[in-house]
Amino acid sequence: MAPEDTPAAPERRAVTVRRAPKYVPFLIAGGLLGVVVAAILAYGLPAREGFDANSVFGFFLTFCIGGGAVLGAIVALVLDRLSVRRAERAVVESVPDSVPDTDDEDRA
Repeated sequence: MAPEDTPAAPERRAVTVRRAPKYVPFLIAGGLLGVVVAAILAYGLPAREGFDANSVFGFFLTFCIGGGAVLGAIVALVLDRLSVRRAERAVVESVPDSVPDTDDEDRA
């Protein structure tokens, strides 16, 4: 048997496996929560003379969306830190291809 025909020993590596949250859904959920809070503040409270409820809603909307997004990011960061604590170590082994890849030029 030639030296190039002998299979190489599989490579083993230690990896860390954890579930991390995706930040964008938390930011969107926080922003939507901010919209709900702004609507409650603008339309749920008695209106003052000289201020239209829609303009009050727009004013509160600018601050509540930002605040909700910040709260969503904080929740995602806390969950990310918790997932680091629950991370597990695993050993992975590379598996060689049984069929070598072919170039696109060979098929043409």
